[in-house]
Amino acid sequence: MKLNSLIKKIENKYPLNLAYSWDNVGLIVGDFDNDIKKVLVTLEANESIIEEAIENKIDLIVTHHPFIFKKINKINTKDLKGRLIHKLIKNDIALYSMHTNFDIAVDGLNDYFMEIMGFENTKILDVTYSDTLYKIAVYVPISHELIVREALGEAGAGYIGNYSHCTFNTQGIGTFKPEDDTNPFIGTVGEIENVKEVKIETIVPSKLLQKSIDKMLKVHPYEEVAYDVYKLENKGESVGLGRYASLNDKISLQDLCEEIKLKLNMDHIRVVGELYTKIKKVAVVTGAGSDMISLAKSKNCDVIITGDVKYHEAQDALDMDMCIIDCGHFDTEDIFKDVMKRFLDELEDVEVIKSEVNLNPFKII
Repeated sequence: MKLNSLIKKIENKYPLNLAYSWDNVGLIVGDFDNDIKKVLVTLEANESIIEEAIENKIDLIVTHHPFIFKKINKINTKDLKGRLIHKLIKNDIALYSMHTNFDIAVDGLNDYFMEIMGFENTKILDVTYSDTLYKIAVYVPISHELIVREALGEAGAGYIGNYSHCTFNTQGIGTFKPEDDTNPFIGTVGEIENVKEVKIETIVPSKLLQKSIDKMLKVHPYEEVAYDVYKLENKGESVGLGRYASLNDKISLQDLCEEIKLKLNMDHIRVVGELYTKIKKVAVVTGAGSDMISLAKSKNCDVIITGDVKYHEAQDALDMDMCIIDCGHFDTEDIFKDVMKRFLDELEDVEVIKSEVNLNPFKII
């Protein structure tokens, strides 16, 4: 598979525009025209990871943390980052990073954490983007209403919640007069025509608007198609950072910690709050989410599960009667390898390997 084709599949699921403006996501190193047969998924790329990729004859490394984050002024073998870039290019290995767009997207890192823990009916903690919705209204002769309606539905138009192919149809009379140099599907040049038509109305998100219009035009019989596009005040699918959910049954803070340690294969965990506290509502922000403690509290959450919590943030949480489970940045995000492999495994002709390098820089003694 060409790298460009693989990237399109990734970005269709995890669009780059979802990332924060300060982030650096997408293809960091590589040739879009390269053939990709073996992919290595990893939390981030350091020298050990790149050596692992070389040894396994990897064509593409996919990381969560951006490989290049800060400005670099030179690329040479005496500079750490420059040496790694040189190795990648020399061994024809591409590198692609997906960071906050993967945190924010549906079925991304936060959703996968909730899935692992068995937290159901999750909601978005901090909505960062809501899709713009449009309505397409197209006028079709009765003979072609079914084929046009199906084309719109197959293009992804007409979704309302979990219902697809939603349309509203109104019959009426369309009038037109074909002028010179026309080739009308119905009617005669120079004569006013009256045709029984159906007005088909359906809703479509902005990302599928042009595709829906193109599909509709392709099957519509008229030489000149009459259709309208309206921007709606309704909001489409929302995405954002963090998730929260109510548990089916209350659980003590200590038992919840033990459950997390089991699911994430952790030996130790940091906790803020009394271990006997009963937890009914949880918030999760993978990576560093201590700046969302107050937001989680505003959603009536009893605890926030995250990493990289500082001393004063922990004190503030105690003052607001909020518990924190600090799993560390690494342990809340190393699961990136699992969810990304699951996604890429669905693609044909690509072998996906999870990195075996332990990237956690911290040891507890």
